[in-house]
Amino acid sequence: MDSATEKHLCPSVSPDIETTRNTSVDADALKLAEMGYAQDMKRNYSVWSVLGVGFSLTNSWFGISASLITGINSGGPILIIYGIMLIALISTCVGISLSELASAMPNAGGQYFWANELAPKRFTRIASYLTGWLAWWGAMFTSASVALAMGSAMVGCYQLGHPDFVIKPWNVFVAYQLANIFCFLFNCYGKTLPTVAQTTLWTSLVSFAVILITVPAVAPTHQHAKFVFATFINNTGWQQGGIAFIVGLVNTNWSFACLDCATHLAEEVHQPERMVPVAIMGTVTIGFVTSWFFSMAIFFSIVGDFAEIGASATGVPILEIFYRALNHKAGAVVLEVFIIATGLGCLVASHTWQSRLCWSFARDRGLPAHRWLATVHKGLDVPLNAHCVSCGIVAVMGCLYLASLTAFNSMITACIVLLYLSYAIPVVCLLIRGRNKIPHGPFWLGPVGLVANIVLLIWTLFTLIMYSFPYAKPVAAGNMNYVSVVYAIVAFITGMDWVFRGRKSFRGAGERMVEKGSSGGTTVDVPRH
Repeated sequence: MDSATEKHLCPSVSPDIETTRNTSVDADALKLAEMGYAQDMKRNYSVWSVLGVGFSLTNSWFGISASLITGINSGGPILIIYGIMLIALISTCVGISLSELASAMPNAGGQYFWANELAPKRFTRIASYLTGWLAWWGAMFTSASVALAMGSAMVGCYQLGHPDFVIKPWNVFVAYQLANIFCFLFNCYGKTLPTVAQTTLWTSLVSFAVILITVPAVAPTHQHAKFVFATFINNTGWQQGGIAFIVGLVNTNWSFACLDCATHLAEEVHQPERMVPVAIMGTVTIGFVTSWFFSMAIFFSIVGDFAEIGASATGVPILEIFYRALNHKAGAVVLEVFIIATGLGCLVASHTWQSRLCWSFARDRGLPAHRWLATVHKGLDVPLNAHCVSCGIVAVMGCLYLASLTAFNSMITACIVLLYLSYAIPVVCLLIRGRNKIPHGPFWLGPVGLVANIVLLIWTLFTLIMYSFPYAKPVAAGNMNYVSVVYAIVAFITGMDWVFRGRKSFRGAGERMVEKGSSGGTTVDVPRH
């Protein structure tokens, strides 16, 4: 490593940091101080609780069950079975890329912090600022998509027990808001969050096991292997089967999204340079195993016409599958309750994630009202203001469903693509700087990491273009893919904030170290690119 690079990433420290070192304060807090940050959050998380948050959020088998309605029409069993394999492979590359950076530079800011550290000097602030906004928006759209899935599931359970009830958009909207408010409460007290995270992890695994065993065991008939492994269904109106497959792949991709979640808990776990990569790669591994076996078991257990399942009056295909397999409404509702419990745990984890993103970005003045948003409530040990604002925006996002019944697909597409873009920016900066010109963390895969970086960038470009296609043809106002409108709104808000506030107040790595040195009455070397 050359001396200039070493000086940038390991700048000389101010006397107050030297005092910290000499008093043998926690090594993790010292590393954080060398980055220019104070230890504001307590390190309450273990590797299991970080894995719990990460997997509870990604929760691949739950994602497949919640988004099955699009998969039924856009590829059928082939899409789900082989799509999971494809997305799991790509997600492994994404996980490797994130893990390498998290291991080298563990910080709650995650990708926006890495962009700040790695981008060329002239682009440092804008690269970091843009990454932070993309990540935060992506996190909030994730919460919105999960809350909408929960709203649909709860209303669907009611409809199954009341066949005369006709589901209207406002019914799902109200259930969406109730799910958002309920899960909001869990993130208001920091000390219980690690326990909640581990509980949601086990809830997900137990729910998976119960459904995996029960449904195939009680189904009166079973599909043949050809149906599960070689049946392609295209009810999208697209004449090209490949386009139909890609349209449906959005939902499979959603099941492996949000892999950066664990990186934003780097300041709440000991030895984050080791623990965060374990959580990220563990999430991908568990996600693939559970989602693939879950999908296979469900498809073998389908009773009746596949098309009728997609047209179920409940609006929830997985619930209809349960009902046909068990031939018992109460039993089907019980299994769906397992999925709802898992989904609520997913939403709690998503709220944890988005609040940490908001808080960490605000402390570098990346958001309006940054002083207020960057405050950690000392009694509750959570960034309560950031949590309230993020959940409030998610509540407003629910209005999209009232405007379009395809809002769910638009939400998950925005979630996927915005997050991929936020990963791509620091990875591009890393490749420009040179992978071997930064200090490596314990998790570093050399040439394998380079391949993973390239796959991530190619896939990001692919999703940005292909996931913007309409979900069905002929295209009408009710089934239009409005994700391009979402991109435009995000770009407008981010751009306006940058022009009128961000470009003047947002601080990068150099400003952090200068301010830290100035506050101690000394100066420090400012890292240069």
